[in-house]
Amino acid sequence: MARSQQPTRHHSPGKGRRPAAPALTFLGAAGTVTGSKFLVEGGGGRLMVDCGLYQGERRWRALNWEAPPVDPATVDAVALTHAHLDHCGYLPALVRGGFAGPAHTTSGTAALAGVILRDSAHLQEEEAEGARRGGWSKHDPPLPLYTVADAERAVAALRPVGETGSVEAAGATVTFVRAGHILGSSSVLVEKDGASVLFSGDLGRNDHPVLFPRARPPAAHTVVVESTYGDRAHPEVDPEHHVMADAIRRTIRRGGSVVIPAFAVDRTEIVLLALADLVESGAVPDVPVWVDSPMALAALEIYRDPQHAGEVRPEALDRLRRLSGLRTAHTAEESMRLNNPGSPCVIVSASGMASGGRVVHHLRYLLPQARNTVLLTGYQAIGTRGRDLQEGAREVKIAGRYVPVRAEVVTLDDFSVHADADELLAWLGEMPRPPEAVHVVHGEPGAARALADGIRDRFDCPVSVPRYGERVLLD
Repeated sequence: MARSQQPTRHHSPGKGRRPAAPALTFLGAAGTVTGSKFLVEGGGGRLMVDCGLYQGERRWRALNWEAPPVDPATVDAVALTHAHLDHCGYLPALVRGGFAGPAHTTSGTAALAGVILRDSAHLQEEEAEGARRGGWSKHDPPLPLYTVADAERAVAALRPVGETGSVEAAGATVTFVRAGHILGSSSVLVEKDGASVLFSGDLGRNDHPVLFPRARPPAAHTVVVESTYGDRAHPEVDPEHHVMADAIRRTIRRGGSVVIPAFAVDRTEIVLLALADLVESGAVPDVPVWVDSPMALAALEIYRDPQHAGEVRPEALDRLRRLSGLRTAHTAEESMRLNNPGSPCVIVSASGMASGGRVVHHLRYLLPQARNTVLLTGYQAIGTRGRDLQEGAREVKIAGRYVPVRAEVVTLDDFSVHADADELLAWLGEMPRPPEAVHVVHGEPGAARALADGIRDRFDCPVSVPRYGERVLLD
């Protein structure tokens, strides 16, 4: 949400004080599934692992606007696990606040983050201007969290190290290990002053339909592990996508359109791959399939770039090319025409939780019509429109007005590329030796606690679910 001004700064820990012993502070993804930020200090250096934006519930989004928990000017370097907004989207604000160091990451993440950060800044500027014109903001004047110029400075700070590799940063050795979640995604090992801490980042699944599987994790004294699906096992994958096919056929028979909110990076590729298979097998009619997200189209080109061939399954790209009905909407005018398409079609548009992007205006026009369908394709965070739709909301608020939900809403359970509880435990079990301590982050409280219990049952080591701002010493 756009604000009228930046808040007064009140930095912690220690207003810039650097501890002598290696320490880890949880500055995000603690108590929630977004906003990943972790500060590793010691030996005269400060390294921030991930620099994510909070999404979802208002109480968490408000933290984006509070003074940074550490003075950005005292952070020596950043290491990004991957390019999703909740892991890299705060970087322009950090730069705006005075961060002047490098942001190390893989080449795939650097390529995708450039697209995502520019798009995020553009949407924030656009939202602030829309709020000013519409008069629905509480702030006068409404301003974006950061600007396109801030995003460009953040992109200029990105330092790719290749698909995997190591770099010296902030007095530490930082090693990137393939995580198999999205293109370029990595787990990050930080070794500093005799201590070692492994950040899982978001872990993928071994049967990812587009990417090759993750690598085995390296040894580390301490592990910080995500828990998005820490309290559940994924349902058995439906290789024929029967639920998706049935929903599309029903909608077409009604003369309606199917709207698929999909993350621009990776989820769009997976959805298109499923649609290509369904059309080729004859399971659904060959209607137009529109990709209405400039960011998704740019990401698709990055996935196709031969530079990243070591991560992408070549047969997946071949199947995508066979989707004969694929159409692309580049301009705002092309996008607006899809709100009244005239004949049945499928619209794949970001964002995946319907919290922003072009999919929001499609929902505004198509949700009130019972002939249409919304297909939700993955995790929907608390506080997002996607979660509201998933839980059966009869109205959702868009641009200051409530919109009735008469369209059919279907949740598809076989599109997640997050590791589930069993897969997270298996990843920990693949380490060359058991960790000496594990901290469970990046999950809703119940999911984090459930995974922590599972780790205690399986591994003989202390396990915590850290609080926001909590600091621990590293061995």
